[in-house]
Amino acid sequence: MGTIRIADEVVSTVAGIAAAEVEGVASLSGGWGTDLAEKLGKKNLGKGIKVEVVDASTSIDISIVVKFGYPIPEVAGTVQQEVKQSVETMTGLNVKAVNVNVIAVDIKKEEPVEEAANDTELE
Repeated sequence: MGTIRIADEVVSTVAGIAAAEVEGVASLSGGWGTDLAEKLGKKNLGKGIKVEVVDASTSIDISIVVKFGYPIPEVAGTVQQEVKQSVETMTGLNVKAVNVNVIAVDIKKEEPVEEAANDTELE
């Protein structure tokens, strides 16, 4: 019938989307080169991700930035689970390893949203 080949870029994009959706992940980071390309308008959903596919198996290295206040081991563990599940489900590849490198903590504080109900005066 023929062969099916899935490009490394496809695997890294699936992994990147899965990782970015994990609560506590501020961003993925691929270093200054990919960050610069993104600033120039080139969106890269697989940035910060290195994929190695051999036969029907893959190993994935992913670099993330964790939001301040989130437990780093829990966030990294959830990233491993979500990336493994998403890549295996979407590609059919066996994920041998998901190595997570936490390269920074995002210390930006989210500003509280004031409710409109608190702004009304009672007479």
